Amino acid sequence: MGVVSYVKEEIQVIRERDPAIKSNMEVFLYPSFKAILHYRVAHKLYKKGHYVMARWISQRAVRKTGIEIHPGATIGKGLFIDHGSGVIIGETAELGDNITLYQGVTLGGTGKEQGKRHPTLGDNVMVSAGAKVLGSFKIGENSKIGAGSVVLKEVPANCTVVGVPGRIVKQDGAKIPRMDMNQVDLPDPISNDIKELQVDNLRMHKKLMELENQLKMVAHAQCAKEEKEQ
Repeated sequence: MGVVSYVKEEIQVIRERDPAIKSNMEVFLYPSFKAILHYRVAHKLYKKGHYVMARWISQRAVRKTGIEIHPGATIGKGLFIDHGSGVIIGETAELGDNITLYQGVTLGGTGKEQGKRHPTLGDNVMVSAGAKVLGSFKIGENSKIGAGSVVLKEVPANCTVVGVPGRIVKQDGAKIPRMDMNQVDLPDPISNDIKELQVDNLRMHKKLMELENQLKMVAHAQCAKEEKEQ
């Protein structure tokens, strides 16, 4: 893809997914635009074996944007990084089309693997602010990763994952995250667990009250029997 075609595509991507943009010229000020443009150039050099030059270009992008994309990563069309500060994409990461990443996202390794060390994201995946996806597994297409989640194992398509460690709390295949762009209204498994504990606590309290009343009745009957015998 040429530079002009890339710019046109990036304008469309950013205008589709960022309500704050007011004009096409703003695209040139976006850290996401600068970082991905540097990545595209560095990736071509990396594939040709020019590793030092590729890393030099990618490190310039890090200094300018706070977004670190290893030139060896494989990224499809339509990547959008909102704000972007602190985003890290590892060398063997593979991203499909129309991926959305928010600030503070890490697509990294665990430090134990060899070869393929970083995650693969299917098309239309959204990874919310501060989330970490660590390891050489796949996040299925159309899935959402909730803010602050730590995902350490494979996620099927059309899922919502939240928590530390991340766990699947929804799977229906009905929504496409890149069109929804909602990283707030996600299920909260910790809150759900607390509610379940509260229900169990009320149930146990009720049972204890019933047992206490039964013991009082038995004690009262025993006292009445002893008085009658006297």
